Amino acid sequence: MKKSFLFFICSVSAMGGLLFGYDWVVIGGAKPFYELFFGIADSPLMQGIAMTTALVGCLAGAMIAGALADRYGRKPLLTTAAVLFTVSAIGTGLFDDFTLFNIARFVGGVGIGVASALSPMYIAEVSPASIRGRLVSLNQMTIVLGILAAQVVNLLLARDTSVAASQVWNVAWGWRWMFWAETVPAALFMLLSFFIPESPVFLKIKNEKLKIKNEEAGLKELFQSKYSRILLLGLVIAVFQQWCGTNVIFNYAQEIFVGAGFDVDGMFINIVITGVANVLFTFVALYTIERWGRRTLMLIGAGGLGLIYLTLGTCYFFEVKGVMMVALVVTAISVYAMTLGPVTWTLLAEIFPHRIRGVAMATCTFALWVGCCTLTFSFPSMNAALGSSGTFWIYATICACAFLYLWKTCPETKGKTLEQLEQELVK
Repeated sequence: MKKSFLFFICSVSAMGGLLFGYDWVVIGGAKPFYELFFGIADSPLMQGIAMTTALVGCLAGAMIAGALADRYGRKPLLTTAAVLFTVSAIGTGLFDDFTLFNIARFVGGVGIGVASALSPMYIAEVSPASIRGRLVSLNQMTIVLGILAAQVVNLLLARDTSVAASQVWNVAWGWRWMFWAETVPAALFMLLSFFIPESPVFLKIKNEKLKIKNEEAGLKELFQSKYSRILLLGLVIAVFQQWCGTNVIFNYAQEIFVGAGFDVDGMFINIVITGVANVLFTFVALYTIERWGRRTLMLIGAGGLGLIYLTLGTCYFFEVKGVMMVALVVTAISVYAMTLGPVTWTLLAEIFPHRIRGVAMATCTFALWVGCCTLTFSFPSMNAALGSSGTFWIYATICACAFLYLWKTCPETKGKTLEQLEQELVK
């Protein structure tokens, strides 16, 4: 396969990550405005529902992705995800009813769940071992570009909140266009998905099944004792990627930056700053993942974030304000972007054997979105009960525990074929 064509099909598959990142983060910027539109600004319960509906959809999408991908192939599922993103983008901005708004968000969440499981798996299955980590990290690059795109769109569409007429625009139309802007890349992803081939690994598995007339691998096989070690590793790193705490910065940027002393307009600028850092250090990951290895980067991520959150919590405790807080948040995002963000997806796409990769990837992705959902839902309550200092100290403790676990169990997978890894990791 020519390198140019390989890069093309990996880039198309990674567009699922772009839409995943945009759809996941755009709601953070729209949040202050749609809450006023729907009259839920004083209802923490309704606010929590609006923020987690898409995450529930992620759980559903991840749950069905593996079985459907093993039965029908990776390519049709990527196209399906693109359709769901398009429908959700249109519907979320269109509906005036809060229930229909949440249904549209749920549909987009299903698309995220499917794309988050299928995009890195597809890329890993079409990539040669020597550059597999870099190409799978391309999926994380598109995720952070999607995040940055959402942040920039939010900044451009949100008008000066101190001017009454501008606030009317924000509440009546601004938040709608934040969601509608996703329609363009979603439709492009849907079109381009028709031009990529099916995964050669899926075609090989399908051919083998036709010969032996065997059924798809299911959860029963996944939970066999020979897979227990790698399954536990996959589940832990998936949940830890969320419970390391970094993603609350994207979902609850308003609360975090306002708590650090910034007004709403300053909040949007700081959010874009974190998005730029996210992109730049994901570029760093593209070059370090094949040089430093997956294990080293995971350890740097867990240890580095633990120290940063310990410091951040201490600063909140002593009521430090301003640039210092932004610097710590940007540093946390940077460490995450070059370590846990891309490397988690790479490891999940590498450590499982061909036969169970679909169902295993779906199971771990489901666990990841459970982690994301519980993290997102629990942050407001934790922040109210413990304060920002106590909340970030908890995240620091989680990072310390994860560091010890990864030090003991995480293998190095760089430079090895998927067949070699199967022989080494499944015993």
